[in-house]
Amino acid sequence: MGTESIEASFLSIFALISFFIFLIVSKFSEKIKRGALLDEDFSKPQAFHNSPVTRSGGIAVILSLTIFFLIYYLLYSKILYNYIFISYSVFLVGFLDDLKINIKPFSRLIIMLILLFVFIYILPIKVLNIDIPFLIPLMSGHMFSSIFVLLCFLFVINGANLIDGFNGLLTINLIIINIILTYINMNNENLEFSILLISQIIILLSFLLFNFPNAKIFLGDSGAYTLGALTGLNTIITNNTNYEISSFFFCTLLFYLFFEVFFSFFRKIFQKKSPIYPDNKHLHMLSFNRISNIYGKDKGNYLNAIIINIVYLILIIPGLYFLDNPQLSRYWFFILMLVYLIIYSRLYHFTKN
Repeated sequence: MGTESIEASFLSIFALISFFIFLIVSKFSEKIKRGALLDEDFSKPQAFHNSPVTRSGGIAVILSLTIFFLIYYLLYSKILYNYIFISYSVFLVGFLDDLKINIKPFSRLIIMLILLFVFIYILPIKVLNIDIPFLIPLMSGHMFSSIFVLLCFLFVINGANLIDGFNGLLTINLIIINIILTYINMNNENLEFSILLISQIIILLSFLLFNFPNAKIFLGDSGAYTLGALTGLNTIITNNTNYEISSFFFCTLLFYLFFEVFFSFFRKIFQKKSPIYPDNKHLHMLSFNRISNIYGKDKGNYLNAIIINIVYLILIIPGLYFLDNPQLSRYWFFILMLVYLIIYSRLYHFTKN
């Protein structure tokens, strides 16, 4: 039996294991700490469900990842230290909130900053391929490089948590991103890394079966943080190992997660709100209001995820055709931000009328 057949067999087994982990967790998670994981707060700005749903997706994600790390070790005799440390640290930060342990958002952010910086600095995790000339000499400094990578992680992780409010919205977005990363790596014969990416797609698809179109389970902060962090790490590694591809293409690929956080931060400051606390004026919330006025809230929940991700996919596909051209990739990245602002402006205007 060839190596590829063995890997395919392991992935098939892992897919079954992952599915049953999500099935078992969704069935029994209500018993954890007397239902502490149940999301029963229907008044918060990001709540779009009307019955209690368990926020235990993160538990199933971390259990599935643990099984995969063991499988990966059996296949390649390698321990994925960077993935293990990053995933477990951000999972624990998010899980405290899922258990309804009262930690203020700013304190949670500081804890995440410290943990991520320590692991990024020690491991180390670096961005080696970058198309911004004035940053190239600065990236040679370990401290500056670590801070830069830390900011990249924060944008992606918080972007993932920010859009994780509708059934399938974050999950489908991450599936699209990781499929494109897998295509790039397989096309360049980075087969070992592609196995790692496929495993995460399997986990995302397993979760999607229990979350879309009707939610039996939510990712919670722990799941959103973990999957967001892994996607950020996947993107950095793909960028580093595929030098012929412009680093701005990867900015394009992550633009929705990045710009949602970036724009929301400055929008809230302009509106004299705290940029740390959530509100109901994010793009996915405004689009939900528009869609639910036509189809109702139940259908609007999952239709919102479908429509946003279709628009996202349409916008990033052109970037695939000039991913090796730094100048065009740079222009396209800024065009996407302009498109976002135009769409947001139209939706915001609609909600005010």
